[in-house]
Amino acid sequence: MSANKGHNHHQIFDVSINLPPQIDSKCFDDDGRLKRTGTVWTGSAHIITAVIGSGVLSLAWATAQLGWIAGPTVLLLFSFVTYYTSALLAACYRSGDPDTGKRNYTYMDAVRANLGGFQVKVCGAIQYMNLFGVAIGYTIAASTSLMAIEMSNCFHSKGDNSPCRVSSNPYMIAFGVVEIIFSQIPDFDQVWWLSIVAAIMSFTYSTIGLGLGIAKVTETGKIRGSLTGISIGTVTEMGTVTEMDKIWRSFQALGAIAFAYSYSLILIEIQDTIKSPPSEYKTMKKATLLSVVVTTLFYMFCGCFGYAAFGDLSKGNLLTGFGFYNPYWLLDIANAAIVIHLIGAYQVYCQPLFAFVEKTSKEWFPHSTLITKEIDIPIPGYNPYKLNLFRLVWRTIFVIITTIISMLMPFFNDVVGILGAFGFWPLTVYFPVEMYIVLKKIEKWSTNWICLQILSVTCLIISIAAAVGSFAEVVSDLKVYKPF
Repeated sequence: MSANKGHNHHQIFDVSINLPPQIDSKCFDDDGRLKRTGTVWTGSAHIITAVIGSGVLSLAWATAQLGWIAGPTVLLLFSFVTYYTSALLAACYRSGDPDTGKRNYTYMDAVRANLGGFQVKVCGAIQYMNLFGVAIGYTIAASTSLMAIEMSNCFHSKGDNSPCRVSSNPYMIAFGVVEIIFSQIPDFDQVWWLSIVAAIMSFTYSTIGLGLGIAKVTETGKIRGSLTGISIGTVTEMGTVTEMDKIWRSFQALGAIAFAYSYSLILIEIQDTIKSPPSEYKTMKKATLLSVVVTTLFYMFCGCFGYAAFGDLSKGNLLTGFGFYNPYWLLDIANAAIVIHLIGAYQVYCQPLFAFVEKTSKEWFPHSTLITKEIDIPIPGYNPYKLNLFRLVWRTIFVIITTIISMLMPFFNDVVGILGAFGFWPLTVYFPVEMYIVLKKIEKWSTNWICLQILSVTCLIISIAAAVGSFAEVVSDLKVYKPF
């Protein structure tokens, strides 16, 4: 991400050295890049877009596994941990002095500046694996929603009990084609409107899901569910729930909730769009608080009303599991909104990965014209589009690979649980805590240090439990699965 930007700005910067200093500081920030313009609002919008994604749809299911007491409690705990560790991470945007220290442009830069060496490699591996997994998860979620639209129209025209069979593969391929086109737009922050569209979409479908849940509760007049969650012996679409199932599914529910909150990955990239003064980390803390509060309220509503409507039978995906049949046009709108949102969210998550690969290959092969040469293609009324052959080829291959993997294993609900579990502890908790300890020079065995370590170990245990639970579910799903 930063390689090509930095490169362009240095050329501009060399020219501007002869200008009077006041012009210079008007157009550029302290690192010689163009002035950042982000505010609390754009920051919050970016975070909400990144957070309220497909994770929201499995919350009713997660609440159903945990019950009326543990479900909301776990949601609140995750939101608190997310806010707290995000605040720690925001402090690591600048190394040294919080107002004038050297900026870190990505999560990896922050880890490099504070922890260095081996930890950077580990962090990079986890981060990029996770982004890769999210790309697959989003491809599956989008095709599920497109299938749901076709199914609901089929039920509508042929009656609710007709056997409507739909294949997901054509939808996955279509989604892939769209992503190939979009992935040619370079740079995360050039797509500001994408964030706004995505934010509107995620509110649309989450609100419809919430509204249908409320409607269902008022219609039946009773709140379903129990204090301890799904009872042993309940018959669900996966078969009868045994005692072991209950444990695994409760653990998997933790993974699902962790996944619903996972955005620490792109936090520093978002912070890098924010203007100063006031100091970026102050703005970022406000933005994080605002977005975590909004998100948590929303999650509570969606999870709780979905559970109240369907009780133990809550489906893994609220809008595509056909808990609702009517009004069918409303479901179609909701699922279309999911697809539009996921098209955007896919880019938001993949762009850092694209940038990383392009930057690395530039460093490895600085003289290769394939990698460095940019061809200007004029677009009437706009700046010329810079076509880069390597970018064209590599991003296309990346999208094709994620699409093929999605087609091979479309029950990604479980694998997303694994992703949520694996990404949650290292990226949301461990690295921010360790970096903060180094940055603020917190003494070993001081009260502060002990509290931070307790937080870290607790989250590690939760992560391991969630990973094991999700893994057990994958194994049980593989027994009944036929690819293509």
